[in-house]
Amino acid sequence: MPRRFCLILITLFWLQAAHAAETRPRIQVGYYEFPPYSYTDAQGQPAGSGLELTARLLDVAGYQADFRSYPGARLYGGLLDGSIHLWAGASGKPGLAEHTLEGRHLLGEITLNLYFRHDTPVPRIPEDLEERGVILITGYSYWQDVNRWLEDPARRIIHHRTASHVSALQMLQRRRGDYLLDYQAPVEQAKRELGMDEIPFVEVQRLPLRLIYSRHAADAERLRDELDRAYEQLTESGEDLWLY
Repeated sequence: MPRRFCLILITLFWLQAAHAAETRPRIQVGYYEFPPYSYTDAQGQPAGSGLELTARLLDVAGYQADFRSYPGARLYGGLLDGSIHLWAGASGKPGLAEHTLEGRHLLGEITLNLYFRHDTPVPRIPEDLEERGVILITGYSYWQDVNRWLEDPARRIIHHRTASHVSALQMLQRRRGDYLLDYQAPVEQAKRELGMDEIPFVEVQRLPLRLIYSRHAADAERLRDELDRAYEQLTESGEDLWLY
């Protein structure tokens, strides 16, 4: 009888825990393929340090995360209409400013670089890009000042687009473009996959990473405040949450 009673208690506790998990609000978290911070792994599952941190903060704050990968334009569109509640990404994007809230805590930084071959002189940006081929990652967007010189018709910069960081590095190696404009973290990972040595580069821009919330999602300010508190709670307990 005592053994049966214990089994009943265990079952009741399990059912209560399962019910609590089911009733947690579900937050739609968008991301795009930006390894090692956010990407879809070989099993088709969301992965990366940025997504792990986002899931951790949501869990501490009492939410569940539903992750989904999007092309850049669709991700931004979801933040604009509220169908995507949250994104861990670069703050300060002008097109999102009126439609989003930003978390108060800096999660890390990303660096945009212009890569070139060892036999190419160190370029002056943007002067030396005139009439030269620049390799870009499909679906990525850049900040206004970078887009201005990339799209300036007077400079006649030739755009070569590719779908992955690995193929972008291979294109640069094979002289299918003069320069590669890409973010440092995914390039470092792609270099490791290819077994490549160091590639020279010029730093173009350094951008802060924060949690970005759609203003058009329900209770956006409350969600922002609760995740800020979750971040503070974890850092005060000694956890290092900086994204490397």
